Amino acid sequence: MDNKLNITYIILDGYVEVRKYRFLYFVIMFTAYILIICSNSTIVCLIVIHKNLHEPMYIFIAALLTNSVLFSTAIYPKLFIDVLSEKQIVSYSACLFQWFIYYSLGGSEFLLLAAMSYDRYVSICKPLQYPMIMRKTNTSILLVLAWAVPVCQVAVSVVLSANMKLCHFTFKGIFCNSLIYKLHCVSSGLLNIYGLVGFVIILLLPVLFILFTYTRILIISYRSCRAVRRKAAQTCLPHLVVLFNFSCLSAYNVLLSRLEIDFPKTVHLVMALQAISYHPLFNPIIYGLKMKDIYKHLKGMFCPVRMV
Repeated sequence: MDNKLNITYIILDGYVEVRKYRFLYFVIMFTAYILIICSNSTIVCLIVIHKNLHEPMYIFIAALLTNSVLFSTAIYPKLFIDVLSEKQIVSYSACLFQWFIYYSLGGSEFLLLAAMSYDRYVSICKPLQYPMIMRKTNTSILLVLAWAVPVCQVAVSVVLSANMKLCHFTFKGIFCNSLIYKLHCVSSGLLNIYGLVGFVIILLLPVLFILFTYTRILIISYRSCRAVRRKAAQTCLPHLVVLFNFSCLSAYNVLLSRLEIDFPKTVHLVMALQAISYHPLFNPIIYGLKMKDIYKHLKGMFCPVRMV
């Protein structure tokens, strides 16, 4: 075997006439990709350019949006090729690379959201200590850890999977994720245990920490004046919405790979489209519209005040 995976793309199998509408699908996907790149990059550039946005909260937002750009760049070019091709195939090494990117950036997203929740907790619950706790050095350390921990964690799984023997060469999905385990001849207990440990470290613990910090914020805000409650609502609500959205997608992915559940093809299609299109577009919209300072700069860029 040449280690080629015969990919059965859900979006092309039983739902669409590939030959008849191939160009249309390419245009739709290419448009989505351009929107993702432009929307996320615009907010990142605003945060970099404007000094009043050089605060930990906005730096973490910029890191989240950078994740979306990197994820889309790793996924979409291959999808473009597949839509325009008669057969959709991918080498095993390329599949592992997509898997590595997907879970590294997904894990870093949870850790970045945890860092953001800690930033909001210190800002609202310990305002006098905020400048000391969230100084530039500590912010940089949190950023490095948020990216380095998932990369190291997932890299080990990729190396272990690269040495596994393949007995199946049909992969059901539009990009490679943890369903790759089902291609192995024998289920690896070591991989399953290591994957469970990784799940706890980069998903479960950050989510529990986020829930704890926002519970504390809610209690402190309830006991404080209206100004504190307004500040908490303005800065915390977007983070919670993003967390809920991403947690639902991640929970589905974990159920898909770890449990022997045969989901309908329609569910596979909808969730895959959400992962590659909805979520990367959802983040810049939420942060662009709900974060007051970012919205002000966006409005100034697209609707400049004309001098009379």
